[in-house]
Amino acid sequence: MNPSTGSLRDPAASGPGLGLVSLEQENALLLGIIDAASTGPAIEPLAAAVAGLITQATATDVCFVHVLDDGGGSLTLAGATPPFDVQAGRIRLPLGSGVTGWVASHCEPAVIIERKEDDARYVPIPALRGTEFTSMASVPMACDPAGLVGVLNVHTVRRREFTERDIRLLMVIGRLVAGALHKARMHRRLAARERAHERFAEQVIAAQETERRRLAGDIHDGISQRLVTLSYYLDAVGHSLVDDPVCAAEQLGCARDLVDLTLEEARAAIGGLRPPVLDDLGLAGGLASLARSIPGIEVHLAVADQRLPEHLEIALYRVAQEGLQNALKHASASTIELAFAVRGGLAELRLTDDGVGFDTASDSSGYGLQSMAERIDLVGGTLTVVSRTGSGTSVTATAPMSPATTG
Repeated sequence: MNPSTGSLRDPAASGPGLGLVSLEQENALLLGIIDAASTGPAIEPLAAAVAGLITQATATDVCFVHVLDDGGGSLTLAGATPPFDVQAGRIRLPLGSGVTGWVASHCEPAVIIERKEDDARYVPIPALRGTEFTSMASVPMACDPAGLVGVLNVHTVRRREFTERDIRLLMVIGRLVAGALHKARMHRRLAARERAHERFAEQVIAAQETERRRLAGDIHDGISQRLVTLSYYLDAVGHSLVDDPVCAAEQLGCARDLVDLTLEEARAAIGGLRPPVLDDLGLAGGLASLARSIPGIEVHLAVADQRLPEHLEIALYRVAQEGLQNALKHASASTIELAFAVRGGLAELRLTDDGVGFDTASDSSGYGLQSMAERIDLVGGTLTVVSRTGSGTSVTATAPMSPATTG
């Protein structure tokens, strides 16, 4: 190939075989591939560098490096020699499709000397201009412990005999590249996992700050104001204790009522941080306590008496608490079914009401669903809401039991 014009090189420039005339050239190629593999963890630059090294050392016209996708069901062109380098990332082949797919499925090399269109395995790819090439060799890129990583293809314009030594060399190259690509893929997955952990940490911090702001507001608007008023009552008692005992007694009564109210608010604030009922009764007892606290709605319980990890119990308790309050405030429901079970390593909490329902496609912020979804997302779970106007609402929260899957 001429990279500047995209035209094919002079066929006369290609001789029989891969053109490796000495062991020194072969060793230089392998060392070049090893050096390219050590430059960084990115898959695409590595594939492009390997393709260039192979065509230069083997006197072939083009080289394509196809990499097996993470799902294992298809191959993506990760690197190629110019002018086909612009197709990297755009060409995707199902496993088993074409010569490349056949090599991947069978993990065996394939060689076509001429008349590719007569081979039942051959499927032309217009973007790669396969009809302009006569001969091709395709080998699997595989190694232990990665297994199959991809497929390496070389093509020539002129008819070319690929010798046993040629295929053996390409297989060695394939193993080297497979090891490097496997390491690059593991690095990419690790980096993605680290990014997910960072996002998870950010979500946890944001949730903590939101909870702290809410609690600070509750204390300021409730407990603090009650204590200020209490001080006024006590001042009034001090001034009127001698002159007007009856008034003093009334002020003391008001102060006592205010103390009781402040204590209730303090207990509510403490419960907002950590529901004490979970420590005493577990999630099943906590859900039963929540059900009894909902006035005017009949709550049917079907909860498993099973303890969960602490963080999971708190999250599901809060989701149930928010869901019951939503039904009380917005649903106009007469009955609610509250169910909790553990199946196949997943904890599942479901609230179903017979209320007015709502259109899930419209703005549902008034139902507190975002808060519930954020809580369950922080423990690696999902929230599913099914509702329709006039048909009630069902909210299901599922989360993994194992902390290893959290986040």
